[in-house]
Amino acid sequence: MRAIVFAHDLVRPRRGRAGALVCLLALVVGCGRSAPSAPSPPEKLSAYGVFVGNGATQEPAPGVIPYDLNSPLFSDYTLKYRFIKLPPGQSATYDETEAFDFPVGTVVAKTFAYPVDERDPAKGRRLLETRILKRDAEGWVGLPYIWNAEQTEATLDVAGGTVDASWIHTDGTERTNNYIIPNANQCKGCHKQGEVMKLLGPKARHLNRDFAYAEGAENQLAHWTRVGALAGAPPPEDAPRFPVWDDSTTGTLEARARAWLEINCAHCHNPVGPARNSGLDLMASQTNPTAYGVLKTPVAAGRGSGGLTYSIVPGKPDQSIMTFRMASIDPGIMMPELGKRLVHTEGVALVREWIAAMPGSAGAAGGGQ
Repeated sequence: MRAIVFAHDLVRPRRGRAGALVCLLALVVGCGRSAPSAPSPPEKLSAYGVFVGNGATQEPAPGVIPYDLNSPLFSDYTLKYRFIKLPPGQSATYDETEAFDFPVGTVVAKTFAYPVDERDPAKGRRLLETRILKRDAEGWVGLPYIWNAEQTEATLDVAGGTVDASWIHTDGTERTNNYIIPNANQCKGCHKQGEVMKLLGPKARHLNRDFAYAEGAENQLAHWTRVGALAGAPPPEDAPRFPVWDDSTTGTLEARARAWLEINCAHCHNPVGPARNSGLDLMASQTNPTAYGVLKTPVAAGRGSGGLTYSIVPGKPDQSIMTFRMASIDPGIMMPELGKRLVHTEGVALVREWIAAMPGSAGAAGGGQ
């Protein structure tokens, strides 16, 4: 594993707290709040009290809940560890379709890591970054913490950076990646819906699955309810559940492909997301084929279309803009646009299979936009 290489140097302890806070607040808070009155975020990840010790083991502290998603976002083949820390005595409020409503003071942590050897977890891993989303009175704030080479602490760096990493993949080959750690402002690129920052993962359909807790496996919605972390949730069998994108026993080909597209693309491609002007809605709940891309012409042509006409051409993945952009790592073509250095080969194959299985006339009546 090679050394961390930072893209910028906005925040370092040696530069002083005052200047760092001005940069941080300009990036994260934006207009409408004066910098002097804004609280200073912790410089060290350990200050949040999410983990036992310094967090190197990713063992949650007492009262912190680890969780997982049915179909998680692809992030250049990294491992991901997710945690939620609620204020003492408070709980989130259940919502059937949107992210749960969490109280002020909630901390959501997501750690990204590469395994030494993906075939053998016992060989260890390299922690890269932990992203913090904290619920303040004004809303959610996103902050990136970068792990040091010694794996003893992660430090706030609102400028983000890159990490040169290598690992043994599932096929036994060595893979490398110049992994991107987004800056604080880029958090909004995915989490800003309309004019506010929102959570994306903690939704009923993503959480409705079992998790291997220290005391044994239990459905996450049932567990959160039992420990007082979630109010108003129905029994898991009455809650929505997303399929697992790579498990054919959990859903049809279409359901799994659309689950992959929602979790990887719909944070932007939805009616209030950053890419709403594209007219493409990749939420799995969207029922209009034209809206999710079938025989839909792009709003703006150009290099990103690859000279192709429609987002999805039924039966013809090679003629579909969607798969063309998914399979690219060219910054002017690729989708998603942020945080991507590698193509998710398996995800592209799934979406290609779904498009290839579409009847040739599917969606023709919908026309294009």
